Amino acid sequence: MMQYTLKKQLGQHFLHDEIVCQRIVDALPPGIENLLEIGPGGGAITKYLMHLPIANYICIELDKDKIDYLHQLYPEMKGRIVHDDFLDAELPFSQHFTIIGNFPYNISTQIIFKVLDWKDQVDEVVGMFQKEVAQRIASKHGTKSYGIMSVLVQCFYDIEYLFDVEASSFTPPPKVVSGVIRLTRNNNPYLISDEKKFKIFVKAAFNQRRKTLRNSLKSILPPEKLQDEIFSKRAEQLSVKEFVDLFESTR
Repeated sequence: MMQYTLKKQLGQHFLHDEIVCQRIVDALPPGIENLLEIGPGGGAITKYLMHLPIANYICIELDKDKIDYLHQLYPEMKGRIVHDDFLDAELPFSQHFTIIGNFPYNISTQIIFKVLDWKDQVDEVVGMFQKEVAQRIASKHGTKSYGIMSVLVQCFYDIEYLFDVEASSFTPPPKVVSGVIRLTRNNNPYLISDEKKFKIFVKAAFNQRRKTLRNSLKSILPPEKLQDEIFSKRAEQLSVKEFVDLFESTR
């Protein structure tokens, strides 16, 4: 049997805890027709996903050695694994789809921003991240971990922090705890007139966390638009809705 080797440059930590694998798969919503797994690696959750009643299930894997290994271990996966870098990949389906994965820590933030680029077609995401990143995505305003990613993701998705995964569940064990979260498309209750400018607005607001919004936003807004009392607050004090409302009021 072919063996696979870990590649640190790809941020590889392989999940070997079968209970955790099953819990991740069980977090998928029912009735999925199109599923994309990012980075199947050694097939930790692939071996469960391939038996689900899903019409269209494919994987994206950057490491050719892992693809060869999976093809040998699971011949039925041939034709289902795309050799590509997810960050450079084209949309895998023409219809709506769900994403799942034990995401490489070194690109997990970039994966989330790619999901936002595809938000009109990605209905759900079930993913394992470094716990710190998972908490940032799920955090509510008023907390230290609430930031740029929290606001931008929660504009479009409802977030559930599902459970922690200890380092001992991986080979080799990472130096951090992991967390599994689920994103569910919220049909955009926030009407944002210009998403690119909103992203710039949010990034500027959090650029100097300890300063007031008046100081943080003066680089992109004229003084006459910074007079309202709300600009005396700091960025982490504003809810997602307040961020959207404030952005729209400055247009």
